[in-house]
Parts: sequence; structure tokens; C-alpha cells
Amino acid sequence: MSDETPTVVLVHGAFADASSWNGVVELLQAKGLNVTAPANPLRGIAIDSAYIAGVLGQIPGPILAVGHSYGGAVLTNAATNAKNVVGLVYVAAFAPAEGEVLGEVTGGSKDSVLDTALVSLQYPSGDSGGSAVEFAIDPARFHDAFAADLPAEQSAVLAATQRPVAEAAFSEPSGPPAWKRLPSWAAVASADTAAGTDVIRSMAQRAGAKITELEGSHVIMISQPQAVTDVILEALSEVGSET
Repeated sequence: MSDETPTVVLVHGAFADASSWNGVVELLQAKGLNVTAPANPLRGIAIDSAYIAGVLGQIPGPILAVGHSYGGAVLTNAATNAKNVVGLVYVAAFAPAEGEVLGEVTGGSKDSVLDTALVSLQYPSGDSGGSAVEFAIDPARFHDAFAADLPAEQSAVLAATQRPVAEAAFSEPSGPPAWKRLPSWAAVASADTAAGTDVIRSMAQRAGAKITELEGSHVIMISQPQAVTDVILEALSEVGSET
């Protein structure tokens, strides 16, 4: 591979961790590509975007940034001023506009059932012993709301190992979007009942992304890693020729 071949950075979303990218990582590494899947703190748009921007800034050379679900919103903010990011790939992912609030957007989805599946929890905020709200998905609802095309046993493991996300992820407004200056691609899952297929598709269209429709649930990168990898490879071949 050329030294100028972009590194693929895979950012996971809410209720998940970097292992959700394992199947895609294996396929990309088999192609000899440099790939990393950093931990997304899941503490809110501002904190998470700053953290991921720091990750991007420490990677030498060009980057193709890939986000799943809430990870797409984080990248939309984190890559705005990242000079080494050459393209964005949204995998069942949010691509918010400036000032947009995810909680309001998902509330208007006709396809998403996530709101009814959430459980409210508390975590220490670090502010004089105070606490703040975070959300998890009710394990009994996890399969239908988040991973309906996975075997029940696999979905149960994901439910047990899910990472809660701070309420701030859904209430903080998004900043200037990176997709206004960068080429983007989107894998839209046809049966996304978490983020909502309707919301994800409309955001991808607004961002001017090249859209690939895939049959599957919100965790399409787990159920169909090859199809998602193919979208990433397509984006990589196009941005790679420009770097």
C-alpha cells in the first residue's frame, strides 16, 4: 500500500463499543489496510467530538472516517476542522446539520422505536457529587429495537455488554457539519428501527452522500460486514485517488 492510502477510522455509536466493528476490521485488514476503531466516550456531542478530533489529529496521513449511528454525529463534528480527513462514511448513522438536536430528530421518525425501549439511569457527573442521566436499552427490547436481524443469542450478548450513552448526546446541538466540505457515502439499513431508516436516509440525502441501501437492521455492520466493507472500499478507492 502507498503511504498515502488513507487510514480507516471506525467510530462506534451509542449502546455499543468498538468491538461492533470487528467483522469490518477483519475484512479491511485482510486487504492490507490501516484501520483503527477508537473508543467513543458516549458522554455527549461536545465531549465525544473533542475526544475523537484528538484521535484524528494524532493519526499521520489522510483518513477516511466512518461512523455508525451516533458515531456519525460525532464524526460530523469532529472532522469539521480535521485537515487530514478526506472523506466520510455513514453506516446507519446520523449526519446532523448545524444546530440540530438528535433527540428532536429521532422523535420525529416513523421507523424508530428506540425511545420506547430506553431505560433511564444515573451516573456520577463529577460535579460536587452530583449525577446526570444516561440511557441504556432495555435488554428485553434490545433485539427488536436494535439488532433484529441477528440471532437472539448474539443479540442477548450485545444487550448484556452495551454501553449506556449520556443524555447530552441527544440534547446538545450539533456544530458545523464536516459533510459540507467533504465527500460522503452512506449505508442505509432498510429495517433500522433504532435510528430510523427514514431519518438516516433523509440526512444522507441532505449531506449529498452516495447512498447504498442494504437489507438489514441498525447493526448492519455486524450482520452484513462484507456489504458495509464494500461501501467503505468504494469510498476509499475514490478518496484514495485524490490524495
